[in-house]
Amino acid sequence: MKRTNWFDRVFPPQTDIGVFPCILERLSGTAARLNEKMSVHSRALITLGATDKKWSVKKEIGHLIDLEPLWLARTLEILADKKDLKVADLNNTKTHETPHDARSFDDLIQDFRENRQALMTVLEGVTEVDLKKAAVHPRLGTPMTIIDLAYFVAEHDDHHLAQMSILMSKHPSKF
Repeated sequence: MKRTNWFDRVFPPQTDIGVFPCILERLSGTAARLNEKMSVHSRALITLGATDKKWSVKKEIGHLIDLEPLWLARTLEILADKKDLKVADLNNTKTHETPHDARSFDDLIQDFRENRQALMTVLEGVTEVDLKKAAVHPRLGTPMTIIDLAYFVAEHDDHHLAQMSILMSKHPSKF
């Protein structure tokens, strides 16, 4: 089954604030899911799968790390009642230029875990008043609340976890 391109995805507003704890659970569990996914495979071989158009598994993890500061900045912008959210580098320059493949799996996961914890600390402290605040997402052109942003990030995590699974399924004897 062909996965929908990230930039073709549509993100409907999350109108039920009662789903926020579930979204937080997904976000807080990404590092554990990464660790579990990699624990059943040879860590020495997870740089395989890279092509001119696709990243390796380690690059995929590195990309998640690279975007954590953006997620945190956008969360803080919503909380500060900013009108517009920070623009992302849609070319993913940092991910392309950073030698994530040279890092150990354990270092990548620890780096991700620490960065994600900074985001989780802020998200876990929001109030119901904060959940009503919104700022415009630059690419989507729509207002995004904290819940919408958290859902967006959780979907982004899953998008890249799915890509890692696809890469590993193409090289089953290597993993």
